[in-house]
Amino acid sequence: MLKYFPKKSTSTSTSHNDLENLPSDPADRKRISEYHPNERDEVRRRYLIKGPYQPRGHKFPKTLTGDKLRRFNPYWFDLYGGWLEYSVKKDKAFCLLCYLFRDYTENKGGSDEFVTKGFDTWKNPKRLTDHVGSVNSFHNNASKMADNLMRQGQSIVHAFYKQDDALKNEYKIRLNASIDVCRYLLRQGLPFRGHDESVESANRGNFIELVKYTAEQNKLVSEVVLENAPKNNQMVSHKIQTDLVHCFAEEVIASIIQEVNHDVFCLLVDESADVSTKEQVAVVFRFVDKDGIVKERFIGLIHVQDTSSATLKCAIDSLFTKRGLSMKKLRGQGYDGASNMKGEFNGLRSLILRENSTAYYVHCFAHQLQLVVVAVAKKHFEVGDFFDMISTLLNVVGASCKRKDMVREDQRRIIEEGISRGEIKTGKGLNQELSLQRPGNTRWGSHYYTLKRLVDLFPSIIKVLEYVQSEGTDGTKRRQANGLLKYLHTFDFVFYLQLMLLLLGLTDNLSMALQRKDQDILNAMSLVKSTKQQLAKLRDNGWDSVVKKVNSFCESHKTELIIMEEEFVDPKKPRRKSNITNLHHYQVECFYTVLDMQIQEFNDRFDEVNTELLACTASLSPIDSFHEFDQSKVVRLSEFYPEDFSSMDRISLEHQLGIYIDNIREDNRFANLKGLGDLARVMMETKKHLSHPLVYRLLKLALTLPVATATVERCFSAMKIVKTTLRNRMGDQFLNDCMVCFIEKEHFNKVTNEVVMKRFQDMEDRRVVL
Repeated sequence: MLKYFPKKSTSTSTSHNDLENLPSDPADRKRISEYHPNERDEVRRRYLIKGPYQPRGHKFPKTLTGDKLRRFNPYWFDLYGGWLEYSVKKDKAFCLLCYLFRDYTENKGGSDEFVTKGFDTWKNPKRLTDHVGSVNSFHNNASKMADNLMRQGQSIVHAFYKQDDALKNEYKIRLNASIDVCRYLLRQGLPFRGHDESVESANRGNFIELVKYTAEQNKLVSEVVLENAPKNNQMVSHKIQTDLVHCFAEEVIASIIQEVNHDVFCLLVDESADVSTKEQVAVVFRFVDKDGIVKERFIGLIHVQDTSSATLKCAIDSLFTKRGLSMKKLRGQGYDGASNMKGEFNGLRSLILRENSTAYYVHCFAHQLQLVVVAVAKKHFEVGDFFDMISTLLNVVGASCKRKDMVREDQRRIIEEGISRGEIKTGKGLNQELSLQRPGNTRWGSHYYTLKRLVDLFPSIIKVLEYVQSEGTDGTKRRQANGLLKYLHTFDFVFYLQLMLLLLGLTDNLSMALQRKDQDILNAMSLVKSTKQQLAKLRDNGWDSVVKKVNSFCESHKTELIIMEEEFVDPKKPRRKSNITNLHHYQVECFYTVLDMQIQEFNDRFDEVNTELLACTASLSPIDSFHEFDQSKVVRLSEFYPEDFSSMDRISLEHQLGIYIDNIREDNRFANLKGLGDLARVMMETKKHLSHPLVYRLLKLALTLPVATATVERCFSAMKIVKTTLRNRMGDQFLNDCMVCFIEKEHFNKVTNEVVMKRFQDMEDRRVVL
């Protein structure tokens, strides 16, 4: 029957994306024999380049063996680092080399224990040495096969270059030139490819054009690149470009992972659609580096099919596995207010908390602050109407290029006249061209800057509205311009304009401070408290200053003025007596009401600042010579982190705190510190972290707590630069690699050409093409 119905092959071809994302955990891998025969060596090289899966930061579980609790010893990674790997899912050890070459010699040398079954006899570590065996053991033979596979001198690709030194040197010059071009394009976030890259094209794309420019500046390079290079070894193909970019990105990520150093960190996540309407998830780590400085590093961009909490959790798990990170080291989560993120039952927050109860969640402070502004606009009718009219104004004035130009020209004329009269100063950066910015509910601080521009451009805007009213061709726009002109000259408009400018100006300082990468949770809490105090002072004592600004604006721009002692006339019911004065309406019903709503929203939105965790964290504050220090609260804080402080550690901490606080207060170097970040940095500089390691450990945990997701938002801003409408067909992996290099320039600039060249040559799928 086989003659007519041949047996189907069990091996299937693997796509390039599958090869890029080979499972790291041994429990998730399939046998090498299940891959297509033509791809098995490629798979082996991929795994050999990645190295054994060694989650050093993982909390290895203990199992009862006999009458003792035993676990995997991470020290074994150092002893057998070339082949030993650990499965988090199975809690067993495996051998990478035996897995890769097991199908050459089935069931020899007891290889199944370290390939399929897994080793978990933790009380007998001698089995690890026995597994290696003698010179001709299965394991050593597999090691030799791995060396032969990876040795460049025995590979087919290397055969092209196994000639004289001159050809090798030419190849190195070509590769160096391509690496330099990649470095420049990645640093600037520029596209690589051109629409037409043929030799006849006038513009062959940035990459090839830069190679040509480099050749023109360097005779040595010009002799060995492009037309002067072998047709099958020009080092400018799209495959070569993506491989080089991937090498850069992998080196940057490896440097960041090394900076984390298997220590505790916080996870910051947000999602946004790119220009191709693909849902992308940006992942940022927040941690304290070896110098005691808080860092927030972009770790990767993940494309997801949907934004459900389960999908996001799966994407993060894959990233952690790929990078050899452990969820057990997570000590904080920072997201926006979306339900799929912060949901208490099925959100990403709860899914992670089920695995790690010490990954405490903090709602992004800057996002909450924006919600305060939006909430007031929605709840107070007059404020809501005010912003609705601003939106209509933007639609009318910004409806055409001609109207925008009219605003600019009139602004330029006013500035020139002011300079000629000596009313306006001149200097670098002054009197720049302005335009109206459209506010957005998700753009932090946008409402404030829109109102500032409106005040600066008010005379020009009035002229444009008068032009639209009289000369406009669209009847709808003419009616809108007429209504806007009436509204902009009312006392109500000027009052709410000045009031919201004052309120948003107070909160804008807080918003800018919260978006700093090194901001710590205590400073954020203090800033929120100070802002609430300023709002309360404004409510009690700010009425006269607001009225003064309103009257000054009305006089300058000839808008409506009212007498506060007269009876208030409700514009909705002008014929009905209100029995209240204008003063009562604007001061009590408007000024006090809006401020009360703002203060109430602050209290409701920033409820996290009242939790016991953050209250205990405040006891570490160095402000006012550690005025808030409370030994019982510090000990209580350590109880929130059972993974980092055992019962014995807490006892030791309690004994050491008295010595710590006396020692720190007597040291002048710790005087006038502004926050936890300064305290951690100075402790490292003075080596006090060695004298008080438990306190420093607590300090790092406190600094790891997130404040805002501003760094993630900046990543999406970078994505708009890297992936544009003209560059909308970028693959997900290439987009991720470009963004890693573009965002993390500090690490990117440290990557040398030699390191990239070595990684590139080690890549198993390097091809010598056009």
